[in-house]
Amino acid sequence: MADGHHPHLPRPACRREDGRRAVSLRDGARVPGRDRHARLVAPRPGRDRIAGEPPSVAVIGGGIAGLAAATVLAERGVRVVLHEREPVLGGRVSGWPVALPDGTSATMSRGFHAFFRQYYNLRALLRRTDPGLEGLTGLPDYPLLHGSGLRDGFRRVPRTPPWSALGFALLSPSFRPRDLLALRPAAALPLLDVSTRRVYERLDHVSAHDFLDTLRFPAAARHLAFEVFSRSFFADPRELSAAEMALMFHIYFLGSSEGLLFDVPREPFPQALWEPLAGHLARHGAEVRTAAPVDAVRPGPSGGHLVADGDGTRAYDAVVLALDTEGLRTVVGRSPGLGDAAWRERVARLRTAPPFLVSRLWLDRPVAAGRPGFLGTSGFGSLDNVSVLSRWEGEAARWAARTGGSVVELHAYAVPSTAVRDVEEKRLVAQLHRVYPETRQARVVAARHEWRADCPLFTVGGHGDRP
Repeated sequence: MADGHHPHLPRPACRREDGRRAVSLRDGARVPGRDRHARLVAPRPGRDRIAGEPPSVAVIGGGIAGLAAATVLAERGVRVVLHEREPVLGGRVSGWPVALPDGTSATMSRGFHAFFRQYYNLRALLRRTDPGLEGLTGLPDYPLLHGSGLRDGFRRVPRTPPWSALGFALLSPSFRPRDLLALRPAAALPLLDVSTRRVYERLDHVSAHDFLDTLRFPAAARHLAFEVFSRSFFADPRELSAAEMALMFHIYFLGSSEGLLFDVPREPFPQALWEPLAGHLARHGAEVRTAAPVDAVRPGPSGGHLVADGDGTRAYDAVVLALDTEGLRTVVGRSPGLGDAAWRERVARLRTAPPFLVSRLWLDRPVAAGRPGFLGTSGFGSLDNVSVLSRWEGEAARWAARTGGSVVELHAYAVPSTAVRDVEEKRLVAQLHRVYPETRQARVVAARHEWRADCPLFTVGGHGDRP
């Protein structure tokens, strides 16, 4: 995706106070970050604006993919109508208002999201309304904690491949000298492969769990690093394709010198990200319709498509489907004229990952001063990470300053579908007490527990069957 300027027109270099380069010039080419090998893949040459009568396009889905599609179309003069099922934008990075027992308003969301610095396309989208990305702030490390007490992190690890992998192995306390000797370097070669096609050919039929077995990774490093990452797919490593984990490891670690440091929004998602972008769309003539689920899409009698929702049926020249897995299955299932039979069958076979739980707690006292803003965990039951929002999010920090408390968020990925919800919520809080013992004495002023099961599952052997 272009970043709002024409691909052939350079933008001046811009540096933030934290030293990160927003967009720089190198050898006459624009580079979106610190990675010297990052390059913009320009689209096919074409007009910057629609000439003549603009076509109409319905973008179905108001998550990041739908917002990105709507943005680039509207900026080029297309008449865009964005349909979003939920009352808010952002999809898996959405947020909505809630009332706390003390009468104050707060924002609940689907959970913490790290904005890694190699997310060049997403960051280019956000620059539409925040050219310097001042709405993001960097966290100093990606710390990890195992239930055994072992700690790790990535701040000291070199960010340039291949020194990043070597540095992690040499600096991590989870690697002992005999562990390094036991590794099977030949089995790890797919992690170095830059060909997506070859990675899928080699590893898609293997689970992430079994692939890690073949590498002979030490158990501690496996739990602290690879399984923390693989569970970020909201899936058990036994169900996740090893190809997906290898590509993820390449993108975040071996394939980019941006490293594993990341940014977070300074304010809740709606205020920091999506409300400004909705305004940008409106200024380009797009219509944003929230709480407007689409029922079906049918071929038009003389071309184009008819999109039916609760307010009736409208004709469009084209349609963009930017839905989550269940949403796509539902719309396609109600739209027999979309695609051919083989494509529709592949859509119907798509699976969602197991449920996940996000618990946000407003506590009556602060956590200890040295607690990081984000902590990845392993070996604490179903608890996968802990965020102290009042460390970095403005709304949470203001509440904490006013009350003397803190705002903490807990994540549990790939929760068994048989789990009893209120029992699991209590277990998650009990694990917080293990991670941060001072929270045992805290009174929970307010709690919100968000259960979802709408993330795609990248199953073993499933790549070739994707629509």
